[in-house]
Amino acid sequence: MTRRFLSLLASCAGLALAAFATPAAAQSTGSATLDAIRARGALVCGTSADLPGFAMLDQKGEFTGLYTDFCRAVAAAALGDASKVRFVTTTYANRLTALQSGEIDILSSNTTWTQPREAALGLMFTGVLFYDGQGFLVSKKLGVKSIRELDGASVCVQPGTTTEKNLADFFRASNMRLNPVVIESVEEIRNAMIAGRCDAFTVGTSTLAAFRAGLGARADDFVVLPELISKEPLGPVVRKGDDRFFDLVRWTQYAMTLAEEFGIASKNIAQRMDDPQPDVQRLLGRAGDFGKDMGVNAAWAANIIRQVGNYAEIWDRNVAPMGLPRGRNALYTQGGLHYAPPIR
Repeated sequence: MTRRFLSLLASCAGLALAAFATPAAAQSTGSATLDAIRARGALVCGTSADLPGFAMLDQKGEFTGLYTDFCRAVAAAALGDASKVRFVTTTYANRLTALQSGEIDILSSNTTWTQPREAALGLMFTGVLFYDGQGFLVSKKLGVKSIRELDGASVCVQPGTTTEKNLADFFRASNMRLNPVVIESVEEIRNAMIAGRCDAFTVGTSTLAAFRAGLGARADDFVVLPELISKEPLGPVVRKGDDRFFDLVRWTQYAMTLAEEFGIASKNIAQRMDDPQPDVQRLLGRAGDFGKDMGVNAAWAANIIRQVGNYAEIWDRNVAPMGLPRGRNALYTQGGLHYAPPIR
């Protein structure tokens, strides 16, 4: 009788342990990256800290900008809480290795989508968050109206970037003499421009706008030339091999684009939850479960919109105050390039 009781007790204990173990096993999302994010309770986002409007560490010690808000949107989709992001400041030199090594989950910064970065580095771009092009900022004192007048100029450029190669290629192809001044720190470049050490600074127009805004009272002493010498599609980057996490990051951006297209914003999402349009119902998780195959719940897109906003909202909050027009970054319905596939 005693042995039978002990055996029954052991069986019950085993069942109890199995009951506790089963939910943990069931919590696997099918994505190693997403599982790690949930285990630590935060998305680790690599970004810049000195790009006003895009990725900036403000005086309160908080990150602001288009790129950092995108990471908050991914956190809202993955964890249901946009505040669960740990930002890691990366540089042009270490940003890709930080992602490769697993130090960060996602890189959301001024990083140009190029073939070698995907084919050779084990990384994947999830989309284009900002369509940019490489331009030039010059001092008004030079009286320069075109980049063709920069023959023999000293040009500030950051190392380890596509802009450095584009600059050399352009000057070589144009039979122009180039005196590159290679400086990594934006603050040092700002000092070099003010001191007259560099005749020009070249980088994507988004960075140029942020750079010029950071000059404060001296901003009017400089002008951005009208020509561009490259295409610079800038977007979030993740590691290859985790397709489910890749899908989640990609569709985070698509959800924000679709929300803008449908006129759904953080301020009116409560009223739009009962919108009978099928596309809206699917986006907001009211019809079907389109989060399941990405390892998240049906409210993933609604969480993004409610907590962070649609694409227009993060643009207006961060980029518009610098005076940059939407241009190519407008919706396709307004002459821009942002076009999201449907959720259905």
